Amino acid sequence: MLIVDDEECVRTATELVLRRAGYAVVKADSATTALELLGQGSFDLMVTDVRMPHMSGVALVPRALAIDEDLAIIMLSGANDIASATEAMKLGAFDYLMKPASVDNLTGTLAEALRRRGLNRERRRVERLIRDEVEVRTADLEREKRSLRTLSVSVVETLVNAMEAKDIFLRGHSIRVADLAASIGEELGLDPDTVENIRVAGHLHDVGKMGIREEVLNKPGPLTTEEFAHVKEHVRIGMDIIAPLRHLGPVQDYVHDHHENFDGSGYPRGLAGMQISLGGRILAAADAFDAMTSRRAYRDSMSQEETLAVLGSEVGTKLDERVFEALRRVVSRNGALTYIADVGNRR
Repeated sequence: MLIVDDEECVRTATELVLRRAGYAVVKADSATTALELLGQGSFDLMVTDVRMPHMSGVALVPRALAIDEDLAIIMLSGANDIASATEAMKLGAFDYLMKPASVDNLTGTLAEALRRRGLNRERRRVERLIRDEVEVRTADLEREKRSLRTLSVSVVETLVNAMEAKDIFLRGHSIRVADLAASIGEELGLDPDTVENIRVAGHLHDVGKMGIREEVLNKPGPLTTEEFAHVKEHVRIGMDIIAPLRHLGPVQDYVHDHHENFDGSGYPRGLAGMQISLGGRILAAADAFDAMTSRRAYRDSMSQEETLAVLGSEVGTKLDERVFEALRRVVSRNGALTYIADVGNRR
């Protein structure tokens, strides 16, 4: 028990009452001394005068609680100090007593303060346990979610790889689109989680082509209107495949949007401008560049310079200018790399 009062007679009288009640007592003649003692040892309760020179009991309360949040504080107040004592309670003091306090009143108030202190400490202990348990459970759920996401993506990637393995012109296409799209995202300053979602979408963007007839995909010439309509179905088929994987979040939007054009002339929904997800706009650019710089059954590959020139002419119609400029910077830095994309009736 810590008694704080600048008057020796008050300290001594209070000490006598508390010792007779069975409390161990330490005295301080100022708020400054009280703070020093609180910093050196552990106290259950502090009884302090409201009015003291240099630092009042009211000013002492928040500083004492900053040292020990469990400290129970009782204010001793004169007749003219009730407002100050009330202010101290707002700052965290448990109660106040009018001077001179009777023995029964003092000891009863102290006992109740200590009881409440014990309850508060137990409440905080339980809150810490609950908070720690919630953090552990949340971490476990996040790990499970990441594992499920990884497993789901791996399964779909296996389907994509199996599809591409049958076509020498498509082999590695999705991996290269994923890497280029992620590089564009980084160039645009996107956060790591968004970049990773774009990378995953790049891996999965063409999974729907496994539902397109091989003779159409590998046709060594222009597609008929009917054949191109069939190829466009790969977006819907892809969405049907990944739709159950709800934990992929925005990845689904990016896959859905990767054939939308900036002017609204794309498919499947005819979205335009900012209606198209940023991930979809990035995939469109990466997919286009990657196909044009690769040989296909129906044409030879183009150089990176030729490809950038063609894509630059499509800014504002098929491509987002900001995304194209990021693509151009990435390709300029990594000129030795070869990416894949689609051109014309992009398949």
